[in-house]
Amino acid sequence: MLLLRSSPFLHHLPTPTSLTSITSHTHHLQPHFPLRLPVPTTTTTTTLSSQRHRLFPSKSIPLLRCSALSSSPVTSQLKDSLMYSRAYWVSESIIAWDVDVGINGSLYLFASETASLSITDGDYGIQGHDVKFKLEEDTHGLPQNVMEKFPHIKDYRAFKVPPSLDAKVLLKCQLAVAAFDDVGKCSNITGLQLPGILDELFSYSGPLGAVYSTEAIALFLWAPTAQAVRACIYKDSSGGSPLEIVQLEETKGVWSTKGPKSWDGCYYVYEVSVYHPSTLQIVKCHANDPYARGLSANGGRTLFVDLDSDTLKPDGWEKLALEKPDLLSFSDTSIYELHVRDFSASDLTVDNEFRGGYLAFTLQDSAGIRHLKKLSDAGLTHVHLLPAFQFADVDDEKEKWKSVDTEILEKFSPDSAEQQALITAIQNSDGYNWGYNPVLWGVPKGSYASNPNGSCRVIEFRRMVKALNHIGLRVVLDVVYNHLHASGPYDENSVLDKIVPGYYLRRNTDGFIENSTCVNNTASEHFMVERLIIDDLLHWVVNYKVDGFRFDLMGHIMKRTMMKAKDAISSLTKEKNGVDGSSVYIYGEGWDFGEVARNGRGVNASQVNLSGTGIGSFNDRIRDAILGGSPFGHPLQQGFVTGLLLQPNDHDHGTAAGEMLAASKDHIQVGMAANLRDFVLTNCLGKEVKGSEVLTHGSAPVGFASNPTETVNYVSAHDNETLFDIISLKTPMEISVNERCWINHLATSIIALSQGIPFFHAGDELLRSKSMDRDSYNSGDWFNRLDFTYNSNNWGVGLPPKQKNEKSWPLIKPRLADPSFKPQRSHILAAVENFSNLLRIRYSSPLFRLRTATAIQERVRFHNTGPSSIPGVIVMSIEDGHESQHGLSQLDPIYSYIVVVINARPTEVSFTSPALRAKHFELHPVQLMSTDEVIKASTYEESTGCFVVPSRRTSVFVEPRKF
Repeated sequence: MLLLRSSPFLHHLPTPTSLTSITSHTHHLQPHFPLRLPVPTTTTTTTLSSQRHRLFPSKSIPLLRCSALSSSPVTSQLKDSLMYSRAYWVSESIIAWDVDVGINGSLYLFASETASLSITDGDYGIQGHDVKFKLEEDTHGLPQNVMEKFPHIKDYRAFKVPPSLDAKVLLKCQLAVAAFDDVGKCSNITGLQLPGILDELFSYSGPLGAVYSTEAIALFLWAPTAQAVRACIYKDSSGGSPLEIVQLEETKGVWSTKGPKSWDGCYYVYEVSVYHPSTLQIVKCHANDPYARGLSANGGRTLFVDLDSDTLKPDGWEKLALEKPDLLSFSDTSIYELHVRDFSASDLTVDNEFRGGYLAFTLQDSAGIRHLKKLSDAGLTHVHLLPAFQFADVDDEKEKWKSVDTEILEKFSPDSAEQQALITAIQNSDGYNWGYNPVLWGVPKGSYASNPNGSCRVIEFRRMVKALNHIGLRVVLDVVYNHLHASGPYDENSVLDKIVPGYYLRRNTDGFIENSTCVNNTASEHFMVERLIIDDLLHWVVNYKVDGFRFDLMGHIMKRTMMKAKDAISSLTKEKNGVDGSSVYIYGEGWDFGEVARNGRGVNASQVNLSGTGIGSFNDRIRDAILGGSPFGHPLQQGFVTGLLLQPNDHDHGTAAGEMLAASKDHIQVGMAANLRDFVLTNCLGKEVKGSEVLTHGSAPVGFASNPTETVNYVSAHDNETLFDIISLKTPMEISVNERCWINHLATSIIALSQGIPFFHAGDELLRSKSMDRDSYNSGDWFNRLDFTYNSNNWGVGLPPKQKNEKSWPLIKPRLADPSFKPQRSHILAAVENFSNLLRIRYSSPLFRLRTATAIQERVRFHNTGPSSIPGVIVMSIEDGHESQHGLSQLDPIYSYIVVVINARPTEVSFTSPALRAKHFELHPVQLMSTDEVIKASTYEESTGCFVVPSRRTSVFVEPRKF
């Protein structure tokens, strides 16, 4: 909607259609009563019953009685059926329901404007309805377009709605369909799900939200099922009586009004009178604007705010698009995942008032900023911020937060349960949460701002983006469109489900909200949900100039939505919109599960489905192969770098450990080739296979991408244990902390030197620990601390919170209690240097960042393959062309050939390759200049093609063009 800001103001819209126009055909209508809406106490409104034609009963309708499932009185099972919505009004002419009415049975649609439908005993039948209509079955079944839109009900029966019926008015009522047997007894009844017909009749592309013009402010709200809408205007962020209450008027499902410019800086709340299926009542819902661009603390009220106002723009804001860090290709992207609060909450070099918030990123010389500058200088391109929109479970008003004195926590032993007990006692009242519990997508989170009221959060978020850009880092926003924190008519954090109940949230075949993503799954397959998502993304790009989006549980979003969003963003230009949309990178979690699995609700944005789109998906295959097992498997399951076969722990891996290690190497090699589905390599059995023909343990293809930017390679993220913690858990207890640190580096090196997009969790380069917490979303600053002074990695700060970790406490406790597990400052400093060096190596040559699948297939080769290969060793070469020779084009002016040798073995390894003999390889200059004396022992012998690499090291050999 940001593109509509300059649109001519749309004047007051006409009053809603009345029930008089439901139909001019009176057949199948029962006697009715005047239909009246709840009338606001201070304003007038048009009722559905105004000026309607009289509807006459049909004499042909048999008496309809509710029968008990066995005998009268009616059973509670049938009476409770109105709580369900098992039928679907899928189009204006079709209702779908999985019910057989029999040869002589009948089906009726009932409507009650006052939500008075009820089922009674005896001959009174279904009562409380204002009108009812007989439906005839369509023996042809559901139309093709309906089955495509709603594949989960493709086998339902289709019932024809009378063509003269005006559905637009009925949709504001309580609705039910009931089946009757041949003697008129009710055998089944249910409510209806309405998204299909709402999309058909009310899809809308005009202005929404608060739209500013020269003289006025207009409000537009899409609420086609509402019976009345009022806007309560307030002067202050909380308390007090409204300055005025304005009745909105409706046209085609959109309610609007116009107000004076003096509303700017005031607040408003919508009061929506609407039938809510969760209550079976007409309710008055008080809700924020779904298109809110500002809020009061905790989303109590929506702020009138003009994002185009110069007072809300940092100096130079309009020129920021011209000053963005260079990004020639998405293949040049590298991502650092960071939580806004983690970045500075524990940083004593940041003023107390800035800690944990947006403004901490605007400082010039804090420990955190110095660290980010170091990574940027080494080549890092993007900072990915965990959710920073308005989310629940952290109070925006800091003075209400509770905390635990760290001096008390520091007195307990490293393996004590006392720390977690004190933290969890106040965890819902402190200032910490990851933020994956969205309330309003389009407003920055208030708790990160210096003042949650007014427009502070707007300008401070912008200052953060500008500051990060100026130190060479683009900004990715973590978006959570797959679910909402709350639903229903009364929850203070519920918004969309108050405005159009039953539309925005995906429901199961009983009519209840799907919760596979956590809670309150959204339904991007519905037109206005998809539109809201796309509008929100455009808003963040244009109004906050963000450079990318990471989609939480992207697989629960439809592929069509993702493609429309990508196209809409890509069309933005510096000239028209002040931003270059073509440089915005989009990626997410393409997991395929829940009700959307196997395209259960349409073609979803899963890993496999997104092949060829240019949208990135997290590569869990390489993560699991590197570390071992999966986040859902046995915690001691080892992988390629954690000692599988070569340095076993106490876990019984069976007799197939060697096969598992070989398979892990295949998975990693596919991942290092950007996880391309068509990349050809020699597998552990000596067969030439494509990436898609290498299978996971669940028989899914390892390779799913068609081009390198569709793969986001990672080994750790905010979810699950940190990299250092999982290594400390899976490796044998008797090895040294120094060895664990080098295993940490080894895992990171695989990601850093792979084709595709490398992704790093903040702190991987600091040996970050969360004291082995596997889910620290609500574990407070104590377990989530980052120390950019490099004095501590936060290991051993107590047993992690009981709720998510208690089952693993017997494994965790002895490790935390052992002082030898804790890294020293020297280890952390070495880790930072190693990580920076990996970035420098990646950005030293375009050969590490090949832009096409063809280039990867032509240039990347894996050696040490097949059944006779050395276990635990990966050898990858990348070849460049020569200007004087035909064949490969020349991409790198410095190096003509690169070889990466990854040695996960606990001992030095020698590997001889005839294919690489007679080259002029030398150790990469970055590694030669490092403080790691061990890596400098890596050698290559030209006459034999023999590489020697120390234990648990990744050595990079280059052939300079000078040869």
